[in-house]
This record gives sequence, structure tokens and C-alpha cells, in this order.
Amino acid sequence: MTTSYKNSFSGKGVFPPKYAFTLLIPFRNIFLSPRKLIQRLDLREDYNVLEIGPGPGYFSTHIAKTLKSGRLVLLDIQQEMLDFAKKRLDKRNIKNVDYKLTDGNSLDLESDSFDSIFMVTVIGEVDNKDRYLKEVYRILKVDGILSISELAGDPDKISIDEVQALVSAYGFEVSDAFGNRLNYTVNFRKKSKSSSATA
Repeated sequence: MTTSYKNSFSGKGVFPPKYAFTLLIPFRNIFLSPRKLIQRLDLREDYNVLEIGPGPGYFSTHIAKTLKSGRLVLLDIQQEMLDFAKKRLDKRNIKNVDYKLTDGNSLDLESDSFDSIFMVTVIGEVDNKDRYLKEVYRILKVDGILSISELAGDPDKISIDEVQALVSAYGFEVSDAFGNRLNYTVNFRKKSKSSSATA
């Protein structure tokens, strides 16, 4: 993933930490609310979940509360964003969360360790999508869900057709799709290597 910031909060590229507060505006609920995302993820209380690119934690607080006996890991290439999210979650006394800084190439997480991985308005910012999706496949459990949401107004947004074609090439199959072409979530299920080979 690129480490160059956008020139402004409306430009292409990685979102700059100095504009993080704009990602917490409740107006975002019009496009995708935390409640709606949780419904689409179909989480169980004991799941281990990875959120890639959480920003300041707009969805993170709600996801973590859903995982009553599970854990949430926040993974970002910007320490400032992780610090911002941790401050918000600590203020709400949410303890079942870990914070992980990454360079966006090697995710440095255990293989087959997550039940669900999700990202919201992130995939379009990733430079090396090949390496990235191979790493996501590695750390997700077989039959686990990779959930990708893209929203209107994001300058890095890629279309639902592009997402489905891209991710399906790396050992995933479409499980569910929600929303419309402007605001959508697609859930992909990780297939085993054997089923991928015979498909």
C-alpha cells in the first residue's frame, strides 16, 4: 500500500491523519452505518476479526462490542490512525482490541487466524493488490469471510464488478453482495487450496 498521503481529504491516496475527524461525522451513516455493516458481516460473538484500514475507528467501537468473547485487530499503515482509534476505544473502556502497524506488504500475522476480515473504502488505495490479497488469503481461516465495502464519494473507489473479478482470482468466491453500485459490500469466502484447484 502506498504511504503517500492525499493532498487533501478529497484527493486520491491514503487518507491523511490530520483529517481523521472528518471520518467520524455521523453523516457517514447515510452510506454505511456500523449497524448495517455488522448485519452484513454476520459476526459471531467469539470471532477473531481483522479490520484493515480502520482510520480513527468509526466502525471499530461497534464491531468490538459485538465480539463479546472474541477479539478485534486493527491493522493500519499509519501509526497516527491507530493511536487515534486506540484513544477512542480506550475512552469507551473497550479492551478486546489489538493494534498492529504494517507496511502494507507483509501483514505479519499468523496464518489461518481470522474468522472474518473486513475493509471499508480501502482496497482502492492498495498499490500492490497481488501481494496484499495473497496475504489476506493466508491469514484468513478456510471458509472465513473477506468483506469489502466501497462507498460513493471515495476518489479511490473501484466498481463492484472490478472487486469481484479482482478478489475471485485469489482463492475466494463471492458469498453475498449488498447495496448497489454506488454503495456496496461484497463478502468473499475463502476456499481451501484443494477446492480452488478443482474449481
